[in-house]
Amino acid sequence: IIFMGTSGNVVQILSSILDNGHQVISVYTQPDRRAGRGRKPVSSAVKIFAKNSGLSISQPVSLLRDPEAKSSLMDLEPDLIVVASYGQILPAEVVNEPPLGCLNIHPSLLPKYRGASPVATAILEGDSHTGVTLMKLDSGMDTGPILAQRKTEIGSEETTDALTTRLLSIGSELLIESLIPWARGEMTATDQDEKLATHT
Repeated sequence: IIFMGTSGNVVQILSSILDNGHQVISVYTQPDRRAGRGRKPVSSAVKIFAKNSGLSISQPVSLLRDPEAKSSLMDLEPDLIVVASYGQILPAEVVNEPPLGCLNIHPSLLPKYRGASPVATAILEGDSHTGVTLMKLDSGMDTGPILAQRKTEIGSEETTDALTTRLLSIGSELLIESLIPWARGEMTATDQDEKLATHT
């Protein structure tokens, strides 16, 4: 597995993949960003966890615009890529490379709330429920077929950060439950209903 993620609340997903005995051959995360008064480079939480776990780390600025980075990824020949809050658009060649595809954990009940801010949108819209979708990436933005979903209530005092963390925890469980059946061909992915699609 290649894992792609950046935000701190996806560390739990990477940790869960490792804890369940799956082989992570590389971790892709965003380049270090300058922050604070000293404008010193700061590593993502995913990079820090990966480094402490002895995992190989790659931080390309853009897989779309860097042919060498894309080629290096293809040379790894992953069976599967897992994507969660990575923050980059993947080139079609990368999406189509792994035999088991690229699986994405998206914190909404797709096709509702496609895009970058589904959790905040669910709260702002006053929704009583939301959920998580485990989907197979395609060339669109959150348009790929769905492997599994899980619904949950939104707490009356839940913030975007708290709800995002909880949803990604649920997504981590969905991923672990699905990895072996998906690899064995015991699961099928269902196309999204475009008529129900909304965007954030």
